[in-house]
Amino acid sequence: MDADHLRDLLKNVQEGSLSIDQALDRLKSFPYDNLGFARLDTHRPLRQGLPEVVFCQNKTVEQAIAILTRLWQHHDRVLGTRVSTEMADVITEKIPDAKYDSLSRLLILSRRDLPAPKPEDAGVLVVSGGTADMPVAEEAAQTLEFLGDRVMRLYDVGVAGVHRLLNEMEMLQQADVIISIAGMEGALTSLVSGLVKCPVIGVPTSVGYGASFNGLAALLTMLNSCAPGVAVVNIDNGFGAAIYAHLIIRRIQKAVA
Repeated sequence: MDADHLRDLLKNVQEGSLSIDQALDRLKSFPYDNLGFARLDTHRPLRQGLPEVVFCQNKTVEQAIAILTRLWQHHDRVLGTRVSTEMADVITEKIPDAKYDSLSRLLILSRRDLPAPKPEDAGVLVVSGGTADMPVAEEAAQTLEFLGDRVMRLYDVGVAGVHRLLNEMEMLQQADVIISIAGMEGALTSLVSGLVKCPVIGVPTSVGYGASFNGLAALLTMLNSCAPGVAVVNIDNGFGAAIYAHLIIRRIQKAVA
């Protein structure tokens, strides 16, 4: 139940095309919908402007299907994250409208397309150190696109060949927010932040050899960045970085409206 649905509901009651009892029946899941094993926050769009997203990792296929199906009854657009290929095969069979991307591991249900972003809209640049970081980078980029944001991509520009990044200075400086994604030692984020005037969100990835400790080395490097203007999310958390970037973009759009 988002603001537009609630406004239409109240309008229908006002006009008499919907009875009070019928409206109450539609609102019966307020403030959440209890499935027994999950309590779905169906009114989150009214508070935050964003629907609840389903983190599918470690859920059973049956649980994921039940949650996605119920949210699909309440919202026109539903997003599932960390969906394995095996889980996606079952979900897309049970819910044919679901679209799955194996690289980002995102699953999307949508009854309507959001307006396409304009070239002059505030935009997010997703930068990654190497090709191995692309699953996390695409989780961030595709989440932003799901939310209707303008997204640019700049991949495989890590510090092992810094000239690749420096050749893209125009793109870096045009961004309103940058999501910097890197594994190994995670130095890319400090370098990017030292070149631009916009906020930079660092995403350490678990990519690297043994002493990278599954992303801990990159996380500590980003947290200890000497370049100002860096915020850091958890290891491999492309989704979290995307939401943070989206909130910044939303405030920019509100300010210029």
